[in-house]
Amino acid sequence: MKGRRHAMILEAIHQRPIGTQAELTEYLRERGIEVTQATVSRDIKDLRLVKVATGDGGYRYAVPPDRLAEEALARAKRMLREFMTAVDASENLILLKTPPGSAQAVAAALDALEWPDVLGTVAGDDSILVVVRTAPYEPPSPAREAAARVIERLLELRG
Repeated sequence: MKGRRHAMILEAIHQRPIGTQAELTEYLRERGIEVTQATVSRDIKDLRLVKVATGDGGYRYAVPPDRLAEEALARAKRMLREFMTAVDASENLILLKTPPGSAQAVAAALDALEWPDVLGTVAGDDSILVVVRTAPYEPPSPAREAAARVIERLLELRG
């Protein structure tokens, strides 16, 4: 029950600004979880939630940014351990293989890491393409030159 309640609290603070324990208690009760203010207080402490300023001069509960990064890293580790079956690379492209139906969840976990070296991921059903940013001081390879020409054409088409 505690795990479900914690998940619902995190869902609540991501969906709308919740600034008081009473609002959080009401949110949980509306979803069929009878809870006391003391329990919500302990949950807030367990989840290490903080209050942040809103644009209108009020405050709302939030997950601290450092905790978000910790959770993203833990999730990525868990997903890679469970689902990555192979990895290979060509120049600045990395291909990860997963069981069918797993690639999008793994790619989302990688995207959440927000690594500066990664431009992004593209997920299919059982494979993920990770596009790695190349350093500006590297000599251009024929592949990078070709990619630059294609990007230029795409931008021209876009107008």
